Amino acid sequence: MEGKVQVYTGNGKGKTTAALGLAVRSLCAGNKVVIGQFIKGMDYSELKLPQYFDKLSLYQFGRDCFIRRNPTEEDINLAQEGLEKMKAFLQDPSIDLLIFDEINVACEYKLIDPKVIVDMVKERPKTMEVVLTGRYAPQEFLDLADLVTEMKEIKHYYKAGLKARKGIEF
Repeated sequence: MEGKVQVYTGNGKGKTTAALGLAVRSLCAGNKVVIGQFIKGMDYSELKLPQYFDKLSLYQFGRDCFIRRNPTEEDINLAQEGLEKMKAFLQDPSIDLLIFDEINVACEYKLIDPKVIVDMVKERPKTMEVVLTGRYAPQEFLDLADLVTEMKEIKHYYKAGLKARKGIEF
């Protein structure tokens, strides 16, 4: 099977959730999946997934808080370390699905050059599916992708004051 490149972007909720759903589907089909979460270091519920799926590896390349303003040197270093790790995964033909969660935001904050990602993804094994998530998908990713889904916010309960809920938003 030929792997494709998917991009999940937009200002609506559901980009990471969609990627995680695809990961679970792929795992249930017997595939090997690796997820790299950029700019994330918080305790998300999905971090428990490897306890349930032995063919899943999940890594975080961020601090325990979300970047709100200018990235720190630590943010840059963590993103670059993640980039190197994901580059190695892109060369591993045993991986069926590789997810770069929040990579679009990492590029928006200039932690990673999108052209580097494009070049890396083009060199992957032809059977590997790649997913790139996050708001602000760079044009380079949209041009590379075989599938682009934009999550558009129509209505969100955050605006009514509801806080993030464990198991739903994190």
